[in-house]
Amino acid sequence: MSVNQATADNDVTADTPPEAKAAKADRTDMVGKALGLLVLLGDEPRGASAAEISRRAELPFSTTYRLLGSLTRDGFVDYEPDGRRYHLGLRIFQLGQRVSNHHGFAGTAMPVLRRVTEQTGEATILSVRDGHHHLTVNKVDGPQMFRVTSDPGHLGSLSTTAVGKVLVAFAEDADRERLLEDLPLEQLTEKSITERDAFRAEIDKVRRQGYAVMDEENEMGMRAVAVPLLNSQGHAFASLATAVPVFRMGLEELAACVPLLQEAAAELAARLPQR
Repeated sequence: MSVNQATADNDVTADTPPEAKAAKADRTDMVGKALGLLVLLGDEPRGASAAEISRRAELPFSTTYRLLGSLTRDGFVDYEPDGRRYHLGLRIFQLGQRVSNHHGFAGTAMPVLRRVTEQTGEATILSVRDGHHHLTVNKVDGPQMFRVTSDPGHLGSLSTTAVGKVLVAFAEDADRERLLEDLPLEQLTEKSITERDAFRAEIDKVRRQGYAVMDEENEMGMRAVAVPLLNSQGHAFASLATAVPVFRMGLEELAACVPLLQEAAAELAARLPQR
């Protein structure tokens, strides 16, 4: 869209014919629907069919199919013919990388994450909160022959992960209370916390001790410990974690990583823009 087009679209006055107002409203509505489809696809790491997306978006199939076609042509969505499934496209990844760079996460955070990994020998992960999920923004894998699957761009559970628990525990008071009352408590493994009172008790414990632990609650065979990156008001704007396979590190050894993570988190909090 050209600048002149954008100006014309915004220039709706009382003298504008009703049909022109309706056309502009329809264009705005379709943009909102297309963005909504991208958000839904972001919650589907394995992709989804047009019928599934249509049902979740509560849109007519024809509208969904047309919007997915436009998003695919522009590179925002990829289509997998064999499985007839849609995924977020490379264009989204490129935009995400630009946002990460803009907020300083790439250039500033990565050297700190690499230093932590060098000292622990394990994966280091930096996450922020995105609604009812945590979003991985940076990750450095350990040198061992084991790769953590939470890549940048991954949306994960707040209730079953160490990074998520920290983001809930050190959220602003009103925000934390809303999450404690409304956050979906997913049962991803047999160890996931699914009782509301038990989750509240877990978050209270995280606040008292200053860090969170995940012990096979998100993925069997994996443990993690996380600490908050705090702003000047004492609220978390990001979280930093060390993730390990259970056969390589016990809970006491994992807790011993907390001082190192807290030192790195304080350094990052001083360097990164705070939201």
